[in-house]
Amino acid sequence: MGFLIFLVMLVLMIGVIIMNAYNSLVTLRNRYKNAYSQIDVQLQRRYDLIPNLVETAKGYMKHERETLEAVITARNAAMSANSRAARNPGDPQAMQQLESAEAVLTGSLERLLVLSEAYPDLKADQNMARVMEELTSTENRVAFARQAFNDAVTVYNTKREVFPSNLIAGSFNFQTANLLEEATPEVKAAPRVSF
Repeated sequence: MGFLIFLVMLVLMIGVIIMNAYNSLVTLRNRYKNAYSQIDVQLQRRYDLIPNLVETAKGYMKHERETLEAVITARNAAMSANSRAARNPGDPQAMQQLESAEAVLTGSLERLLVLSEAYPDLKADQNMARVMEELTSTENRVAFARQAFNDAVTVYNTKREVFPSNLIAGSFNFQTANLLEEATPEVKAAPRVSF
């Protein structure tokens, strides 16, 4: 009888350990997904500002059509990549595509800003100054949201790898989540604004 009670207690204890590990992994996975949704909000804000920037610049930079079109094309590609990443922030391929698309977008914005230096009237335009201020603020918010996401992913991945959670993670298919890192050094800094 004593052995049976011991066996039942052991099974219950193992069940509680499995349940706690599973619930912790689910909680941490949901946290990093929520953290990504904060990035998504800020990126969407950024994407919404870019057409205003291009429209303002278009009036002054009539001969820079190729650059303006490159910015819009890069914006659309980044929006598409962000949409895929938002559906599954743990998907390494979606995150890599987002990093690459964001690198292209940042590069095209840099080119636009460098070219805008040659247009004094554009630099003096109040609408342009306002949009650039909003864009800079948004870039800072993206950086903070990216850091929060990476922190949440690190906690999740650590929980996935420690014993006994690693046994549960493997059994219930909890995949490793990827950090959202910049693809190139140019992306690490927000676009330079000098109006």
